[in-house]
Amino acid sequence: MRIAVVSSPKRGETDRLLSQTAAFLLTQGVKLTGIVKVLEEEEDASCACDMSVRVLPNGQIIPITQDLGDGSDACKLDPGAIALAVHEVEKQPLEDVQLFILNKFGPEEADGRGFRAAIGAALEAGIPVLVGVGGPSRAAFDVFVDGLGETLPPDTDAIRAWCQQVMA
Repeated sequence: MRIAVVSSPKRGETDRLLSQTAAFLLTQGVKLTGIVKVLEEEEDASCACDMSVRVLPNGQIIPITQDLGDGSDACKLDPGAIALAVHEVEKQPLEDVQLFILNKFGPEEADGRGFRAAIGAALEAGIPVLVGVGGPSRAAFDVFVDGLGETLPPDTDAIRAWCQQVMA
C-alpha cells in the first residue's frame, strides 16, 4: 500500500500544495484522479470556509459548501455536494491512473463516508494515494490506513519526489 499524507499547520497551505502538485503533474502528462481545492476563488473574509473542488483530471468544479444564512456557526459543508464529488470521482475508470489525490481526509471520511471507498479502490488497484489531512481528522486517518501512511513534509519538492518515486 502506497499512501502519503500532507499536513501543514499554516491555514490553506495543504490545499495549495496539493492543488499545485496536481497542476504540475497534469502538465507532465501524469494521469490523475481525485479532487483538489479550487484556489482561484476570491476569498471573502465573511465566507472563510466557502469552497469548491476540482475533479481530476477533467476539471469539473463542484461547490461543496452551502449558505446557511447570516449568523450561522454550523458546518457549511454540503453532504449532497460531497456525495456528487465522490460520485464523479468513482465513476471514472482507474485503468492507467498513476496517482489518486484527495485534498482533504475530513469529517465525512472520518465518519466512514466520503472518499473512503474511492481511496480503498485506488489502493486495491495499486494506485498510490496522496491525501491532505487536518489535525481534527488525523487520528481517524491513521486508523483508516492502519498506521501504513507515510507522512510527507509540507514541502513542494518532497511531495513531488514522493509522487515520482511511487509512480516509477
